[in-house]
Amino acid sequence: MVKPSETEEAAVAGQESGLDLAVLPAQAPALTPSQLELRRLVVNAVTAATSKQAYGAALNHLFAFSAGRPLTRSLLQEWKSGMDDLAPSSINVRLSAVRKLVGEARRNGLLGVEEAASLTDIPNVRQQGTRLGNWLTREQAKELLAVPDRSTLKGKRDYVILALLVGCALRRKELAALEVETIQLREGRWVLIDLVGKGRRVRTVAVPLWVKQGINAWMTTAAIEGGRLLRSIRKGGKVGAGLSDWAVWDIVTESAKQIGIERFGAHDLRRTCAKLCRKAGGDLEQIRFLLGHSSIQTTERYLGSEQEIAIAVNDNLGL
Repeated sequence: MVKPSETEEAAVAGQESGLDLAVLPAQAPALTPSQLELRRLVVNAVTAATSKQAYGAALNHLFAFSAGRPLTRSLLQEWKSGMDDLAPSSINVRLSAVRKLVGEARRNGLLGVEEAASLTDIPNVRQQGTRLGNWLTREQAKELLAVPDRSTLKGKRDYVILALLVGCALRRKELAALEVETIQLREGRWVLIDLVGKGRRVRTVAVPLWVKQGINAWMTTAAIEGGRLLRSIRKGGKVGAGLSDWAVWDIVTESAKQIGIERFGAHDLRRTCAKLCRKAGGDLEQIRFLLGHSSIQTTERYLGSEQEIAIAVNDNLGL
């Protein structure tokens, strides 16, 4: 058993005891310095901010569930079985957080190799079928783009947000961090050069002419010459220094509500772009480059390429 002490020391004992979570309460302020360090190692093992948040929440849930019991294989199986109300992907994120916890404990001498192996081979939950998510039809996308009042400063900015999401398939964090200097001419057309996306993968994204025209109108009216493309707008029409990714989310959500669509987020516009590209005859490999996926199989799953909804194979059964 491994039980971090208040003096930052730890000792490795019997292989059957597991990692002691009794001193790892759910609330971070109650953690000892050694526990805070272990938690920091786990969170820092992932790069995306959303993953850091998800892993931290998962560990908090595990610490509360353990209620003083050491971390053993049987406890993990009990913890996993109590998550039946969650989606398979949510359960698997929590299990991934535990694997990171065990891995960091082993690397820091808090667990033996064999004991760590027994704690990390709890299998993920299989997710059957293809999760399609939400997307808009071409007509709905046009309707959404018509929502912002482009005669106003805010309307010009909001139009650019919607246009870059549905026209260039950006993630909202990529969009919020977009710099004017990223927009460059390459091979006679405008592109977003060297975007650093998920997994630190770098890609270049072509900008359709209609999107660039919207960007030009916003930059001219807001007097933006460099730095962040998207800015907050204060009272009196004063342009701020930047815009958060959650502000992007809110703008998309509220715009979608204006056309009668609830629970629609920024990532759904990224999926809409991919879907519309495919329906227009776009090559799957080129769509993969646009999205910045690591493999074409990821793009196929993302698009639900094996399943056609509008003209389904079972529409004409003759029954």
